Amino acid sequence: MERAMLITFKFLRWGSLRNVKLWLRTPQVFVILMLQGYQVFAQQKVIVIDPGHGGKDSGAIGINQLQEKKVVLDIAMEILKLNKTIFENRFDIYLTRYKDTLISLTDRTKLAKALNADVFISLHCNYSDNPKARGLEVYVGKNESRNVKNSFSLAYQLQYQVNKRLGFDSRDVKFANFQVLRENIDICPSLLLEFGFLSNKEENEYYTKSSAIRAVALVIFECLIKI
Repeated sequence: MERAMLITFKFLRWGSLRNVKLWLRTPQVFVILMLQGYQVFAQQKVIVIDPGHGGKDSGAIGINQLQEKKVVLDIAMEILKLNKTIFENRFDIYLTRYKDTLISLTDRTKLAKALNADVFISLHCNYSDNPKARGLEVYVGKNESRNVKNSFSLAYQLQYQVNKRLGFDSRDVKFANFQVLRENIDICPSLLLEFGFLSNKEENEYYTKSSAIRAVALVIFECLIKI
Protein backbone atom coordinates (compact mmCIF):
# COMPACT_ATOMS: atom_id res chain seq x y z
CA MET A 1 0.00 0.00 0.00
CA GLU A 2 2.75 2.43 0.94
CA ARG A 3 4.61 1.44 -2.20
CA ALA A 4 1.62 2.46 -4.33
CA MET A 5 1.66 5.97 -2.89
CA LEU A 6 5.42 6.25 -3.28
CA ILE A 7 5.18 5.24 -6.93
CA THR A 8 2.69 8.08 -7.49
CA PHE A 9 4.29 10.83 -5.46
CA LYS A 10 7.86 10.27 -6.57
CA PHE A 11 6.90 11.96 -9.83
CA LEU A 12 5.95 15.14 -8.01
CA ARG A 13 9.36 16.00 -6.65
CA TRP A 14 11.17 18.97 -8.13
CA GLY A 15 13.48 17.16 -10.51
CA SER A 16 10.90 15.06 -12.32
CA LEU A 17 7.62 16.97 -12.20
CA ARG A 18 8.16 18.81 -15.47
CA ASN A 19 8.63 15.47 -17.28
CA VAL A 20 5.34 13.97 -16.16
CA LYS A 21 1.93 14.85 -17.59
CA LEU A 22 -1.55 13.92 -16.43
CA TRP A 23 -0.11 12.04 -13.45
CA LEU A 24 -3.25 12.32 -11.39
CA ARG A 25 -6.18 11.15 -13.46
CA THR A 26 -9.25 10.27 -11.42
CA PRO A 27 -9.20 6.46 -11.91
CA GLN A 28 -5.53 6.29 -10.94
CA VAL A 29 -6.05 8.16 -7.69
CA PHE A 30 -9.10 6.09 -6.79
CA VAL A 31 -7.20 2.83 -7.21
CA ILE A 32 -4.22 4.14 -5.23
CA LEU A 33 -6.37 5.34 -2.36
CA MET A 34 -8.33 2.09 -2.24
CA LEU A 35 -5.03 0.22 -2.10
CA GLN A 36 -4.14 2.30 0.93
CA GLY A 37 -7.29 1.14 2.62
CA TYR A 38 -8.97 4.53 2.87
CA GLN A 39 -12.66 4.39 3.70
CA VAL A 40 -14.73 6.94 1.85
CA PHE A 41 -17.81 6.40 3.93
CA ALA A 42 -17.27 7.78 7.41
CA GLN A 43 -18.78 10.30 9.73
CA GLN A 44 -18.25 13.71 8.22
CA LYS A 45 -16.00 16.23 9.86
CA VAL A 46 -16.35 19.94 9.17
CA ILE A 47 -13.21 21.39 7.59
CA VAL A 48 -12.70 25.10 7.02
CA ILE A 49 -10.05 25.98 4.44
CA ASP A 50 -8.96 29.61 4.45
CA PRO A 51 -7.29 30.79 1.21
CA GLY A 52 -5.40 33.85 2.41
CA HIS A 53 -5.64 37.36 0.99
CA GLY A 54 -7.90 38.07 -2.01
CA GLY A 55 -9.33 41.07 -3.84
CA LYS A 56 -7.14 44.16 -3.50
CA ASP A 57 -4.83 42.20 -1.18
CA SER A 58 -2.73 40.08 -3.52
CA GLY A 59 -0.41 38.80 -0.80
CA ALA A 60 3.08 37.95 -1.99
CA ILE A 61 3.87 38.67 -5.62
CA GLY A 62 6.47 36.31 -6.96
CA ILE A 63 8.52 35.85 -10.08
CA ASN A 64 6.60 36.62 -13.28
CA GLN A 65 3.94 38.35 -11.14
CA LEU A 66 2.53 35.09 -9.75
CA GLN A 67 0.19 36.12 -6.95
CA GLU A 68 -0.18 34.38 -3.61
CA LYS A 69 -3.94 34.98 -3.53
CA LYS A 70 -4.37 32.99 -6.76
CA VAL A 71 -2.13 30.08 -5.78
CA VAL A 72 -3.84 29.49 -2.44
CA LEU A 73 -7.34 29.81 -3.92
CA ASP A 74 -6.41 27.28 -6.61
CA ILE A 75 -5.24 24.85 -3.91
CA ALA A 76 -8.40 25.35 -1.86
CA MET A 77 -10.67 24.82 -4.88
CA GLU A 78 -8.75 21.67 -5.76
CA ILE A 79 -9.31 20.34 -2.22
CA LEU A 80 -13.04 20.92 -2.73
CA LYS A 81 -12.90 19.13 -6.08
CA LEU A 82 -11.04 16.13 -4.67
CA ASN A 83 -13.52 15.87 -1.82
CA LYS A 84 -16.41 15.73 -4.27
CA THR A 85 -15.02 13.67 -7.13
CA ILE A 86 -12.58 11.24 -5.52
CA PHE A 87 -13.57 10.99 -1.88
CA GLU A 88 -17.36 11.18 -2.34
CA ASN A 89 -17.75 14.04 0.13
CA ARG A 90 -15.70 12.46 2.87
CA PHE A 91 -15.65 15.85 4.63
CA ASP A 92 -18.04 18.75 4.91
CA ILE A 93 -15.67 21.41 3.53
CA TYR A 94 -16.19 25.17 3.54
CA LEU A 95 -13.93 27.89 2.17
CA THR A 96 -13.64 31.37 3.63
CA ARG A 97 -13.67 32.64 0.05
CA TYR A 98 -14.60 30.99 -3.24
CA LYS A 99 -13.40 33.70 -5.59
CA ASP A 100 -11.06 36.67 -5.73
CA THR A 101 -12.64 38.67 -2.91
CA LEU A 102 -11.15 40.15 0.26
CA ILE A 103 -12.62 38.71 3.45
CA SER A 104 -11.76 40.26 6.81
CA LEU A 105 -9.74 38.22 9.29
CA THR A 106 -12.60 38.53 11.75
CA ASP A 107 -15.09 37.04 9.30
CA ARG A 108 -12.70 34.21 8.49
CA THR A 109 -12.57 33.20 12.15
CA LYS A 110 -16.31 33.69 12.63
CA LEU A 111 -16.99 31.08 9.98
CA ALA A 112 -15.14 28.35 11.88
CA LYS A 113 -17.02 29.24 15.04
CA ALA A 114 -20.42 29.35 13.32
CA LEU A 115 -19.83 25.93 11.75
CA ASN A 116 -18.32 24.41 14.90
CA ALA A 117 -15.45 23.29 12.69
CA ASP A 118 -13.30 20.24 13.41
CA VAL A 119 -10.22 21.67 11.65
CA PHE A 120 -9.22 25.12 10.36
CA ILE A 121 -6.36 25.48 7.85
CA SER A 122 -5.21 28.84 6.48
CA LEU A 123 -3.28 28.63 3.20
CA HIS A 124 -0.50 31.06 2.29
CA CYS A 125 2.70 31.30 0.25
CA ASN A 126 5.90 32.90 1.47
CA TYR A 127 8.22 35.60 0.14
CA SER A 128 11.79 36.62 0.97
CA ASP A 129 14.35 39.12 -0.29
CA ASN A 130 16.70 36.13 -0.32
CA PRO A 131 15.93 34.25 -3.55
CA LYS A 132 17.43 31.07 -2.07
CA ALA A 133 14.87 30.90 0.75
CA ARG A 134 12.58 27.91 0.23
CA GLY A 135 10.41 25.35 1.96
CA LEU A 136 7.26 24.91 4.02
CA GLU A 137 6.56 26.69 7.31
CA VAL A 138 3.67 25.58 9.53
CA TYR A 139 2.32 27.80 12.32
CA VAL A 140 0.13 27.05 15.33
CA GLY A 141 -1.31 29.53 17.82
CA LYS A 142 0.61 30.66 20.89
CA ASN A 143 -2.28 30.61 23.34
CA GLU A 144 -2.95 27.58 25.49
CA SER A 145 -5.89 25.46 24.46
CA ARG A 146 -7.11 21.88 24.53
CA ASN A 147 -6.63 21.92 20.74
CA VAL A 148 -2.92 22.76 20.78
CA LYS A 149 -1.82 19.11 20.95
CA ASN A 150 -3.94 18.12 17.96
CA SER A 151 -2.81 21.23 16.10
CA PHE A 152 0.82 20.24 16.57
CA SER A 153 0.11 16.65 15.57
CA LEU A 154 -1.50 17.73 12.30
CA ALA A 155 1.22 20.35 11.72
CA TYR A 156 4.05 17.84 12.00
CA GLN A 157 2.19 15.31 9.87
CA LEU A 158 1.69 17.90 7.13
CA GLN A 159 5.30 19.02 7.28
CA TYR A 160 6.54 15.45 7.08
CA GLN A 161 4.24 14.43 4.21
CA VAL A 162 4.93 17.56 2.15
CA ASN A 163 8.65 16.90 2.47
CA LYS A 164 8.34 13.18 1.77
CA ARG A 165 5.80 13.31 -1.06
CA LEU A 166 6.59 16.61 -2.76
CA GLY A 167 10.19 17.37 -1.84
CA PHE A 168 9.61 20.71 -0.11
CA ASP A 169 12.23 21.60 2.48
CA SER A 170 10.88 21.67 6.05
CA ARG A 171 11.28 24.95 7.93
CA ASP A 172 9.82 23.57 11.16
CA VAL A 173 6.56 24.03 13.05
CA LYS A 174 6.42 27.42 14.76
CA PHE A 175 4.29 29.40 17.19
CA ALA A 176 2.63 32.59 15.95
CA ASN A 177 0.03 35.05 17.17
CA PHE A 178 -1.81 35.35 13.84
CA GLN A 179 -5.43 36.37 14.34
CA VAL A 180 -6.88 33.40 12.50
CA LEU A 181 -4.95 31.09 14.83
CA ARG A 182 -5.46 33.07 18.02
CA GLU A 183 -9.24 33.25 17.58
CA ASN A 184 -9.76 29.70 16.29
CA ILE A 185 -7.55 27.55 18.50
CA ASP A 186 -10.25 27.32 21.20
CA ILE A 187 -12.72 26.11 18.57
CA CYS A 188 -10.69 23.45 16.77
CA PRO A 189 -7.15 22.42 15.75
CA SER A 190 -5.91 25.34 13.65
CA LEU A 191 -2.91 25.77 11.36
CA LEU A 192 -1.47 28.38 9.04
CA LEU A 193 0.63 26.99 6.19
CA GLU A 194 3.24 29.01 4.29
CA PHE A 195 3.52 26.77 1.25
CA GLY A 196 6.87 27.63 -0.27
CA PHE A 197 8.43 30.89 -1.48
CA LEU A 198 7.14 32.64 -4.58
CA SER A 199 10.45 34.52 -4.54
CA ASN A 200 12.29 31.25 -5.14
CA LYS A 201 12.58 30.45 -8.84
CA GLU A 202 12.02 26.71 -8.46
CA GLU A 203 9.11 26.92 -6.04
CA ASN A 204 7.49 29.72 -8.04
CA GLU A 205 7.70 27.63 -11.22
CA TYR A 206 6.19 24.66 -9.36
CA TYR A 207 2.96 26.56 -8.78
CA THR A 208 2.50 27.43 -12.44
CA LYS A 209 1.52 23.78 -13.08
CA SER A 210 -2.00 22.51 -12.44
CA SER A 211 -0.59 19.07 -11.57
CA ALA A 212 1.41 20.66 -8.75
CA ILE A 213 -1.69 22.37 -7.36
CA ARG A 214 -3.47 19.03 -7.33
CA ALA A 215 -0.50 17.33 -5.67
CA VAL A 216 -0.47 19.84 -2.82
CA ALA A 217 -4.24 19.52 -2.38
CA LEU A 218 -4.01 15.73 -2.25
CA VAL A 219 -1.30 15.76 0.42
CA ILE A 220 -3.39 18.09 2.58
CA PHE A 221 -6.39 15.82 2.09
CA GLU A 222 -4.38 12.72 2.95
CA CYS A 223 -3.31 14.29 6.25
CA LEU A 224 -6.87 15.34 7.09
CA ILE A 225 -8.04 11.75 6.62
CA LYS A 226 -5.58 10.59 9.27
CA ILE A 227 -6.69 12.93 12.04
